[in-house]
Amino acid sequence: GKEVVIANAIIAILTIGGQQLFSFFTFSCPCHVGQNLIYGLAFLGVPALILLIVGYALNNQTWRLVTGRRSHFEKVTASNQLLKCKLICYVLYSITRRALVAPVTWLAVTLINGSYYVCAMSEYTPEYYYGVNPNVTASERRRILATFPCSQLVPPELTRARDEVILLLRYQSQVAGWLLIAVVVITVFLSYCLGSCFSPLSFLHFRYWSSYVHNEQELFDEATEQHSRLYAMQHVRKFFGFVPGSENVKEIRIPSLREWEAISGLAFLKRVDEEHYDYSLLHDWALKEHANERYLRTDEDP
Repeated sequence: GKEVVIANAIIAILTIGGQQLFSFFTFSCPCHVGQNLIYGLAFLGVPALILLIVGYALNNQTWRLVTGRRSHFEKVTASNQLLKCKLICYVLYSITRRALVAPVTWLAVTLINGSYYVCAMSEYTPEYYYGVNPNVTASERRRILATFPCSQLVPPELTRARDEVILLLRYQSQVAGWLLIAVVVITVFLSYCLGSCFSPLSFLHFRYWSSYVHNEQELFDEATEQHSRLYAMQHVRKFFGFVPGSENVKEIRIPSLREWEAISGLAFLKRVDEEHYDYSLLHDWALKEHANERYLRTDEDP
C-alpha cells in the first residue's frame, strides 16, 4: 500500500542522511596493518546489524508473533501444526522484509561511497595494479598499502600508485553497491509479482480486504482505549470515592494504610482463572477487597 511505500521511503532517506553524518563525524581509517579490515568492516556491518534489530523491534507484528507464544503452542494440535508453521514463516518473511529496508540502504550507500571498503581492503590490493619495488618484502608492502587511505602518510613517490589503488577499490565498492541495489529491487519486484499471482483474491477484492484490515485496527485501538479507560475508572472510583473529571464532587473516600500498601509495589500480570487476569494491584484490590466506609465531605473541614 501507499503507507508502506511512504514509510519505507522515509526510512531509506533517514538512513542515507544518518550514514552521511556518521561518516563525516566518526569515520577515520587507522591506516595500520591488521586494523583497517576490522575497522572498515565494523563500520560497514555493525550499524547495519543494529538497524536490522531496530527494524524488528519497531514492528508491531514482531511482538504480536512472540507475545504469549509459549502458552499458545501448548494448545496447538497436531492437525493444524503445519498450518501454524506456514503462517509463522509468512509473518517472519513480512517482518524481515520491512526490517531489511534500513540495513540494506546503509550497505548500499556505504558501498557506493567507497570509504569504508577502501579502508578495509587497501592492504589486500594485488601488487600488479601498480609499480612496486621488487626489493620490498611482503610485510612491508602490506604496511605501505595500509597507509594508502591516509594521503598524508604516503611518500610522494607513491602518490600515483596510491591514486590507482584508491580508484580500483572505489570501483569495486561502487559496483558492489549497485549490484546490491539491483538484486534487492529485482527480488522485491518478483516477490510482489509471485504474491499477487498466488493471491486467492482479485485485485479489487484485495484492495477492499486491505482497507478493511486497516479500518478494523483503527477502530479496535479506539475501542481498546475507551474500554480500558472506563474499566479502570470503576476501580479508581472504588478506591477514591469519585470519578476522575467529575464536577461538584461532594465527598471523597479516605483509603486506609493497609489499602495503600495493597496497591503499592510491583506486580506481574496475574492469572485469576482460565479466562481472566488481574492487570494491576489496584485491579486485584478492587475485585477482592471490600472498601471501607470512611468518607469525607468536600464542603466540610477535615
